[in-house]
Formats: sequence, C-alpha cells, structure tokens
Amino acid sequence: MTKSIASISPEQPVVELTQRYLAAVRKAGFIGDIDETYSGRLIAATDNSIYQQMPQAVLYPRSQRDVACALKVAHRAAFRAVRFAPRGGGTGTNGQSLTPGIVLDLSRYLTRVLEVNVKEGWVRVEAGIIKDQLNETLRPHGYFFAPDTSTSNRCTIGGMIATDASGQGSLVYGKTSDHVLGLRAYLPNGDAIRTEPVSIEEAERRASEDSSEGRIYHQVLATCREQREEIKTRFPPLNRFLTGYDLVHVYDEDQQAVDVGRLLCGAEGTLAVVTEAKLHINRIPNHKILVNVKYQDFQDALRHAPALVKANATSVETIDSTVLDIARNDVIWHEVHDLLRDVPPFRMDGINILEFTGESAQEVGDKLKVLCTELDQLDPHRSGVIGYQICRDAASIQKIYAMRKKAVGLLGATKGRAKPVAFVEDTAVPPEQLADYIMEFRAILDRYELRYGMFGHVDAGVLHVRPALDMQDEASVQTIRDVSDEVAALTARFGGLMWGEHGKGFRSEYGPEFFGDVLFKELRRVKSAFDPHNQLNPGKICTPLKSQESLVSIEGPLRGSSDRQVPEASQSQFKGAMECNGNGLCFNFDVNATMCPSFRATGDRRQSPKGRATLLREWLRLQGLQGNTVALINGDAPKEPGLVRNAFLASSTATATNDFNHEVREALDSCLACKACSSQCPVKVDIPSQRSVFYSYYHQTYRRPLKDFLVRKAESVMVRWSRFPRLANLFFQNPLARSLQRLVFAYQDTPRFSLPSWRTQQQLLQVMTLKDAEARLAQGEWQPEHYVFIVQDAFTTAFDANVLAGFVKVVRALGLEPVVLPFYESGKAAHVKGFLQTFSQHAERASTFLAEISERFQAPLVGMDAATTLVYRDEYRALKITRAHDFEVQLMHEWLKSYSDKLHALTGSTARDEVQVLVHCTEQSNLVASRDEWGELLAQVGFKPNVPAVGCCGMAGTFGHEKAYQSLSKKLWEMSWAPKLASEKITVATGFSCRCQSKRMTKNTLQHPIELIAKRLSRDAY
Repeated sequence: MTKSIASISPEQPVVELTQRYLAAVRKAGFIGDIDETYSGRLIAATDNSIYQQMPQAVLYPRSQRDVACALKVAHRAAFRAVRFAPRGGGTGTNGQSLTPGIVLDLSRYLTRVLEVNVKEGWVRVEAGIIKDQLNETLRPHGYFFAPDTSTSNRCTIGGMIATDASGQGSLVYGKTSDHVLGLRAYLPNGDAIRTEPVSIEEAERRASEDSSEGRIYHQVLATCREQREEIKTRFPPLNRFLTGYDLVHVYDEDQQAVDVGRLLCGAEGTLAVVTEAKLHINRIPNHKILVNVKYQDFQDALRHAPALVKANATSVETIDSTVLDIARNDVIWHEVHDLLRDVPPFRMDGINILEFTGESAQEVGDKLKVLCTELDQLDPHRSGVIGYQICRDAASIQKIYAMRKKAVGLLGATKGRAKPVAFVEDTAVPPEQLADYIMEFRAILDRYELRYGMFGHVDAGVLHVRPALDMQDEASVQTIRDVSDEVAALTARFGGLMWGEHGKGFRSEYGPEFFGDVLFKELRRVKSAFDPHNQLNPGKICTPLKSQESLVSIEGPLRGSSDRQVPEASQSQFKGAMECNGNGLCFNFDVNATMCPSFRATGDRRQSPKGRATLLREWLRLQGLQGNTVALINGDAPKEPGLVRNAFLASSTATATNDFNHEVREALDSCLACKACSSQCPVKVDIPSQRSVFYSYYHQTYRRPLKDFLVRKAESVMVRWSRFPRLANLFFQNPLARSLQRLVFAYQDTPRFSLPSWRTQQQLLQVMTLKDAEARLAQGEWQPEHYVFIVQDAFTTAFDANVLAGFVKVVRALGLEPVVLPFYESGKAAHVKGFLQTFSQHAERASTFLAEISERFQAPLVGMDAATTLVYRDEYRALKITRAHDFEVQLMHEWLKSYSDKLHALTGSTARDEVQVLVHCTEQSNLVASRDEWGELLAQVGFKPNVPAVGCCGMAGTFGHEKAYQSLSKKLWEMSWAPKLASEKITVATGFSCRCQSKRMTKNTLQHPIELIAKRLSRDAY
C-alpha cells in the first residue's frame, strides 16, 4: 500500500488536429464552452452503458448558432477528419453518444422553452431541455409531453428524439416520433434544415434543388418509393416500430406526404444535430388510478399481461422478484411498502402495475370495476394472482412510479462483482408472445448460468432483461457476444426487434441482419445524402455508401477493460466509485431533491456523484499504473503532515502543473458532503467518504490550505470558547478579526456564540450531569426508563444553545429527566477534510465513551443535529471504529415519536397554527421518514405542519463559510430555500447549518421545531 501518491499526467492527450480545429472554432466566433481538460473529457467518456470511450474534447454550445459554427469549421477540407457525437443527458444504455471524436453537449445551455401554444396543442423547445423540466412548464397549462422514460428527470428532449424514446404508456401515447411536429437541425456542413410534413409535390420540388436539402429529399423519395414493398415486409408491425432509420413513417402513402423529421427520430445523431423541436402535447388526464397486481411468480405476471391489456389500461408495467428484492433493501421501500403489502401465506415475486386514466371519475371507475371483478374471481393457485392494491391519490401513484423508474439503478446494487448490465435489454416482440419469448430468453441465460433482473412494458411487448456479468472478467466479453447473437436470432424468430426503445449504439452491427441487404444499402444511401464524409457519430447505425469505415462492435470499447487495471485493494477501498453504473440519478434537475446540490448549482457534471466517481476510478487506475495502491492499511490512515511539514509540500494549485491529481481534487472540493449520494444513489456511491480517503493521500504530497487545520480543531475550540460567549464574540466578530478570517483562512460570516451560553442555561435549568447520574446509579436509585442522555455536538452547544434548552424542557414535560453528557469531539469536521488519523482518534474516544454509557445506564442517547449525530451510525461503523455497534444515538424526532400520543395528551390541542418545517438535507436523505415524523410531532402539539421537500441550503457545515464557494452557496440558497422563506408562514428548520444560512441570507433567525414544541408544552406564546 502506498503512503504517498505520484504526480500523474493524463493518458490519451488531445491530438494536434483537434487542437488546430478548436483554435479555428474559437476564431470563427464560437462563444460556448470548450473543454479539453482530461476531467472534462472523462465525464463524457461514459453513459449508462457498459462502454467507455474517451473523446478529444467537449463543446457546450451557448446557442444554435454555435452548433452551426462548430460544424461549418469542421466542414473545411483541413478538418474533414474531425468527428462529432451529439449528447444530451448521457442516459443512453448502448453508448450512442460516445465517440473518440468531439462531443457536442447541448444539455448545458440549449434548455429553453421557446413557445407554448395551448390552443393548437404544441410546444417549441431547445433540444437540451430535460423532459420533466418541460412538463413542469406545461403543467400550469394543463398539458404534458407524453412519452415517459424511466430517466425523465435527467434525459433531454434531444436525446429522446435521437433514440425515438417511448417508455411507459406507449400503447396509448406511442413513441417520441409520434409527437414530433417539426425539427430544426444542422447538417454536417453547418446548413440548417427544418422538417415538417410536406406534400409529395413540395417534396419533389425540394428534391429538384441543387442543395444539401435537395439531395436529402431526392434520396428519401427514391428509397421510400422504390423500396416500398421491401420496407413493408421488413418492418414488423409493432408498437415499438423499427427505427434507425424509420423508412416506414418518413413517407405517408395515405396522406401523400413526406416528413424527413421521422428519419432524424431514432437516428442517434448520425444524420444531423437536432437543436430545436416542435412537439405535440396532450392534456393531463383529470383522473388517474393505479392497480398493483401481485403474483407468486414473475412468469405468472407475464402470462397474465395480455388479459390486463384488454382492460383498456393506459399502461401495464411489470417488475420481477430480483428488482423487488433489491428495492426492499433500498430507501425507496419506505415510500411504497404500504402500497405493496405481502399477501400471506404467499410471497410476492412479481407485480404488474396498471394505470387507468380518463376525463371523468366515472370513466376510470367503470374500467376499474370491470378489472377488480375479474381479479376477484381468479384462483391464486391456478392464476398466480395473489392480490392487488389500488392507488387513488397522486402521492401514492408517484411513489410507485418512483420505484419503477429507479429499477434500472437498483439493479446496480446487486451484491457481488457480477452486476446486471444492459446489452440485450430492450427487445420487443408481439405482446401476446412475450411470455413464451421470455421463457426461451431465460433458457439462454440459464444455460450461461447468468443471474438477471427483469422489468418493463408488457403492454408493448418490451421487457428490460439485464444479465449479471463481472465486466472486469475478460470472459465476459465472449459472453456478451454469444448471448447477443443468440438473443438476436431468438428475437427475429418471434418477429420482434433487437432494439425496442433504447437505440442501437454499439449494437449497430446487427443492423444488416434485421434490415436485410437491400434496405441496409438504402440506409447507407440516406446516410450519404445527409453526411457524406461520415462526420456525425460514425460507426453507429450505418456508414455512407462509399465509406470503407466499419460499424462499431458490441465488444468494445468496454469500461471493464479500464476498471480491470485498478488494483484490487484500491477497488475495495473505493467500492462506491467502482460500482457507479452511470445511471445518472444524481443529474436530477429538481431543485427540491436532495441529490446532488453541487451539480444542480453548477451544471458541471464533474461536480456530481457520477462525475466524481468517474474521475476517482481513472485516478486509481493511473496511480496503479505508477505502482501505487491507494487503500487504508488495516483501516489506518496515512500520517498527517503538521503545519511545518505542510508548508514544504508541493503546491496544490490546479493550474500549477498538468497533474491529474489536481483535477480530481478540484472536482471533490465542491462536494458539500450532504451524504445524499450515500442513500439516494441506487448503488450508494457515497462520495464524501471516498473524498476523505482521497484527501488523506493527496495531502501527503500536496499542501493543505490553512483553513483545513482550523477545521480540524474546530469542534474543541468552539466548545471551549462557548463558555465565554461575550469575550468570544468580541474576539472573533470585530472588524479586524473578520478581515483576518477572510484573508488568512478564507472564511467569512462565521456565526456568533450563543447568549446566554449553554453552560449558563444548563445551570439555570439545573440539568443533571453524568456525575449526578453516576451518583444515583451507585445509590441504586437509577431507573433507565426515567432518563434521557443528551449527546452534545459542537455547533449546537456553541452557537444554538436554545435548542438544547428546548429539548430539556420537552423531556421534562414528558415526565422524564434529561442528563447532559460531557462534550466529546465526534471527529465529523476532521473527517470532512480528510484528517482520518485525527478522526479515528476522536471517534475511538467518543465511541468507547458512548458505548460504556449505553452499557452502564441502559438509557436512550439523543443527539441534537443530524449532520453530526448521524456520523455515529455512518462513518464510525464504516471505518470500523471500536464499539461503534454497541450504542445508538437517536435524533430528537426519532426518540420523540414513541411519545407522540403523550405529547398530544399534554397539550390537548387540535391543529390550529400553520407552520412550515424545513428538514436538513442529510436528515431527509438518510432518514427517509424524517419529514413525516417531524410533521406528526408538530401536529400532535397543535400545529398544522407543512413539511415540503427542500434541497440543500448551501451551508453544509463550514462549506458556506468558505470564501471560494460564496457564489455557489448563495445560488443553492436561492434555488430551493429562498422561495420557501418568501412565505409568511412561521418556518422552522431542523439543521443548524440551515438556520445559520438563513440568518446569513435573510438576517432572520429560524427556530428549531423542538423550540416550538417546548413553548407549546409550556403554554408560552411563540
């Protein structure tokens, strides 16, 4: 194991042609972002697939004009060898947007809704807008964009067009192409093209022109007319019709119309770069109901599906036992377990989810009544149907769909090295043949002894099947080849498609087999008309007719080949980063979601759990190639350099050298350590914990900023000074001291110490101490059920002593006696900054002390602040701190919930006063019931609580005080918290950081909900 890390230079440098091209693009007036850094290229090297391919650069156009500029420069003779791949959310499962060339990422800036026409039922948008973001805009108008993918909170409209995405509800709403009314796109020569259905006469007129558009129309007409019968024969009549390229629908025989846009839908960016779309929108149904039908076996669910489709449901979705079992061990199960209750004596090993929608309650009710009557008559032993539950309210429906949409990511949490992966996971067959098809599909997988998970759209005959493979095992490459070949043959035999909704990508090699020689040659002619020099996503779908270049292969380039080079010990230490499967749930656009604040505020994918995991994997690989294995030795961290030695270490400035270590550190620095990715991420990647290990090694070689040493000592220093609050405030809050904090330590707006101090309040309240408790224990007067131990944290004790006092009052009102324990440093601050030796020392002391207290006194331990208290059950146990499993420190609401009825009895109150409760993001992420529990507690003492979802406030411990992150901190505040506090309602916040940030941003002091409860119990006015 290494004790220090090596300076590392990136592999695969940007080639000279690309450098010249990028210089020419800048000179030509491109005003968007150009990223040729190693880290910037790495985050575009993966998507949600098994592939990894390093691009030369990433362009982020600021406008559609930028797209034209980039392509026009590349059309020059000197740059004809430059290749592009358009990219949106990076959620593709088959490497569609991966390229060894240049990525055109439209998701950063081309995100506007340009026009909404409710009267005519359409919307015009830029291609980079996220699907759910679009629907948020449409919702007030009563409309929505219907195609519903599982990645809808992060996939872009451009990406949906590129793969002709569909998803849930396609039986009624069809695919993306069914909703595209017109497109604006740019050809490889930079010319703009607008598409919409035109008459055959207009198409012929355009075909006669000597222009790029003319050549396209000429080829489209020739192909669609001359090969009409072959097209009808080759394209199966499925709901998930064959795309890439859609030769069936580009020419409408009945209407005698041509729509070139139908070719661009499903073309995966191989023909043109789509920048704008005019989309048909649907009215939001007035009424919606879900029915969750439960089965003994997944095969029963598949066989029952055709009967369910006949129930006139809007959609029928299915989930197998593998996904259900993983969901049962994820935070998502807390949300849905009451909606998917077991049916003893049976085990629920499969479900079908039916959605009924309608304009009236009677319309939906009639459909539901017919279905329930049929279900009630089924014998569970014969049909496999063991029961069903109905979801009538929007909140319950949303919870079920959240679990269904998380299915892809959940499969990544499968234990062991073999993980379910995508390569044969969107085949489509006639729905009535799905059960028989899946039986044979399973037989193939069983023959290769592969485990797998299944879920999907049984109404459309599409099932997502993900076999589990260890992608670092070289034998997996051959398995992918063998299984793919067999599944392709099986799917063809059932009259189906190899790619039902997720596009071809690296599966393009199967195109000739599905299209046949005649039509595949026509596809190549179409490609030649659009992209004669093969500059757009070459190797995907097909190549130009005269091109000698090959199609891409399913065998590579595979991410596993890169991961294989990471030393085993490093893989074990950085398990979360290694297991990140690219699902991208951390790219969620919702400002009120907990994951991931730094990405939402910056839009930079490096500053997300997926981006940081990608950089860490490459860092571990490059260090491994230098002979360095990065892992804690027997759990022991490297020795920490002191202030003197630190001064002589190398500069940690990212621009100092071309050292990839600095790029990784820079991406990790902006992490707020909210820990959302340790629970909300399907594979629980937990970047903050891995960052701490990275810092502990990085700062063996590179200099720490002085502020880190201040943070390391912060807990003990703050508590000591809190005993003399007036002196402390005079010393730290005078103008000179505040200037020094900014200039020397790069900190600002540090909080004022509590007045009166906790020590003073403890004396006034005559709170029992540990010494008092020991005396009662020695005298035989100790009855554990009558006492509660208060575990102090530095922030509450030093800066918010009223919270401690409030809890003391609540405990006493319940007829119990609080005992305040002496302060022990938790080590949380040291851990955040990567002082792992210091953390371990503090943690060992605190853990031993708390375990002994728990063992001796058998009374509950309760902490005040989530961010600090949760360290006892998270980092302590993860790092195997001595006796960390021998005690449990609860948060106030966790402890109080067992006294809920007594609180109500004490107040005798009925709900009358409205209060808004904003729960700390770490608390929301790691204790998913916390919002409900705080709401219940406040309701019991006479409040009408509103506990909305809320994102990060931007403070996160010391992060919001750091000078370098002031703009980021403020932006996060404005995104989620500022709108909540615009309300006139009484607002309370559970997190110390959040209350501190509120004071800083609004000058108003928010109370903790425990203070409201205390005042209500004492009948004080609040």
